Amino acid sequence: MDLGPHAGFIVAAYAAAAIIVSALVFWVVIDYRGLERSIAKLEARGAKRRSDR
Repeated sequence: MDLGPHAGFIVAAYAAAAIIVSALVFWVVIDYRGLERSIAKLEARGAKRRSDR
């Protein structure tokens, strides 16, 4: 496959996009785990969810 004279730019753009998307997914996973811990602490202190009526 020949990408022409701009192959370096094309590969760099795809690599940058892959790195950015991977970082965002990692950030969401870490944030989710932190929120789960926060919810568990609140429930341990007796806080109830409004959906548990």
